[in-house]
Amino acid sequence: MPKQKTHSGAKKRFKVTGSGKIMREQSNNQHLFEGKSSRRKRRLAVDRELSKADTKTARRLLGI
Repeated sequence: MPKQKTHSGAKKRFKVTGSGKIMREQSNNQHLFEGKSSRRKRRLAVDRELSKADTKTARRLLGI
């Protein structure tokens, strides 16, 4: 059986930690920074763990 290809969009958006958690970047952290406070920008810079509901789908797309 042939190998399954990794979803190109998913590999750009998610990364897997050593313990197997799937991390994602937060939204609202790409542009229009002038209107956002330093505190808000700093908090948005932290990566978050993917929700349990989305983890199964993301794993399939990443081929894990």
